[in-house]
Amino acid sequence: MTDRYAAHRAIARDLGVDAVALVPGPNFERLYDASFGTNERPMVIVIPAEGAPTALVPNLELTSFAKLGFEGEVFDWRDQTGYNDAFAAMAGHLPLGSVAVEGQVMRVFTHHALTVANPGLNVVDAEYQIAGLRLKKTPEEIAALSEAIRISEAALGETLDQIRAGMTEAQVERILVAALFAHGADDQAFGALVAASDNSAHSHAHARDDYQIQPGDALLIDFGAKKHRFCADITRTVFVGHATDEAQAVYDTVLRANLMGHARTEPGATAHDVDDAVISVLEASPFADRIRTKTGHGLGRDVHEAPYIMRGNPQVLEPGMVFTNEPGLYRTGPGGFGVRIEDDVLVTETGSRSLTTFPKELRIVG
Repeated sequence: MTDRYAAHRAIARDLGVDAVALVPGPNFERLYDASFGTNERPMVIVIPAEGAPTALVPNLELTSFAKLGFEGEVFDWRDQTGYNDAFAAMAGHLPLGSVAVEGQVMRVFTHHALTVANPGLNVVDAEYQIAGLRLKKTPEEIAALSEAIRISEAALGETLDQIRAGMTEAQVERILVAALFAHGADDQAFGALVAASDNSAHSHAHARDDYQIQPGDALLIDFGAKKHRFCADITRTVFVGHATDEAQAVYDTVLRANLMGHARTEPGATAHDVDDAVISVLEASPFADRIRTKTGHGLGRDVHEAPYIMRGNPQVLEPGMVFTNEPGLYRTGPGGFGVRIEDDVLVTETGSRSLTTFPKELRIVG
């Protein structure tokens, strides 16, 4: 039989540690094709370099956990008694001197419980290695991403047709979210960002319920559907009623940078190469002082994952990798606005393919 833990065992051996520990999150999902919530109750899977894995599971999750077909010992605990004895029992069954963990996922109290149960435990941050198992998407995963993107684009088109001057950002956000679910989203990939006028210059703005969108406003919409546990992440910037000459010039600059990102993406190029090509377009424009962010980030079970498309990242792009290409320019302060154009890009054997197909020419709505 195929050992589904082979890749994790290899990580443990390569790092010279006894085991790899996983907690609920995207790496857990990939391994078991199942999701468990993150709350005050710790759940941990320990995969040794050799031998059967072991697990610590809240008692109330045992029925769901049994569906995973887990191959090793399971130590459960109840709220009434707490989890420390279960950690101690797991350590007695599988003593650890060293363990590799997901540095961006494991929470401090779980880390603490492991170290209390295994005195002298050496904890190694293996986020790069563990998350790296998700870098190259399978055909099935690409299909799930594509469906999430299709749903997102359908919802965006429906939303843009309804936007009118005088609406608030929050009203537009509610229309967008309703359209996502109407078109088949399982969930939002993240909280939608709908921002107009000067609010659009803030990369992670929140929709306002007290600002009425005005003619001439930029309206930036950054959002995505989640489908089959995979996330879309799309941004389009439109203008309400009309666009000024400045807005047109900024938009054209961002679009050129976006297109350069597509052109530079191919197997063998690095994340640095792509970002450098994109940012160079922005730097050569009259708007270089409006650059705030890198070009993009990996996309999959997480909205933000490797590879990170930024200068200084030597990660070589390989077929099956998916990342966002989202250059932007942002002028803050009174009269300011932001423009971002974001696509989801698949690295192919011969170059790249945009999984995002929503039109990118400047659009006037309302």
